[in-house]
Amino acid sequence: MTALAVEARNGRDLVPAELFDRLAAFCAEEAGLELSVAERVMDQGLAFLDVMGSTGEPLSPSKLVDPAWHTFMLHSAEYTAWCQERYGRYIHHAPNSRYRDRAAMVDVVGKLRAAGYSVDESLWGTTADCNEPACCGDGPCC
Repeated sequence: MTALAVEARNGRDLVPAELFDRLAAFCAEEAGLELSVAERVMDQGLAFLDVMGSTGEPLSPSKLVDPAWHTFMLHSAEYTAWCQERYGRYIHHAPNSRYRDRAAMVDVVGKLRAAGYSVDESLWGTTADCNEPACCGDGPCC
């Protein structure tokens, strides 16, 4: 039997391209990021929201991915409609930074992968070496 390679899903594909571009540009400006980094952040943020919305499980984004959620929520009409259309409810943001340790981020990354999403490890603080500022406060360099 031959295994077929399955292409990983991308968060950016969860919204129309025009909306993704607007969100990434806003995220870049608001978070002080290069546009290419903001695009990666938005991609991971949308994948994160989809996993959380699909499972109903409360999850925490990394510090670097969290601006994507803030960005989308500030586009309130689009965010509200997206949540209602996909999950039948609004996904509230109830910040709790104590859940941002390395173990929690590894768990979130595992859930993203299990849902078929491509994961940008450097944005989750789960790479082998601590890579500040992606490290979420659980290592000696953070």
